[in-house]
Amino acid sequence: MENQSTRQLKVSRQLQRDLAEIFREKGTQSFGGAMITVTNVRISPDLSVARVFISIFPSEKSGEVFQIVETSAKSLRGELGKRVSKQLRIVPELVFNIDDSLDYIEKIDGLLKK
Repeated sequence: MENQSTRQLKVSRQLQRDLAEIFREKGTQSFGGAMITVTNVRISPDLSVARVFISIFPSEKSGEVFQIVETSAKSLRGELGKRVSKQLRIVPELVFNIDDSLDYIEKIDGLLKK
């Protein structure tokens, strides 16, 4: 992981909390019955772009749910803007990525049990 400033880490943690809350409030019905967890947020040094890593459960739905998330990125950013307007001058652009580390762990776990 590249070296992040204290400010970047604080902003990343805040964005992660706020986005997790937004996904929780929208509920599973907004995302095709899937549960979305924000596993990590990495923000650029100028705080203009946030790479948001999400985990989707059940993982079989991750493709279609990821499409829904990407399509609603603008409204998610708007919602986030309402929450962070006091702390940040600009709301970072959100770039979503699927965090499939849990699937990877599950796969390894299954292989080890054989």
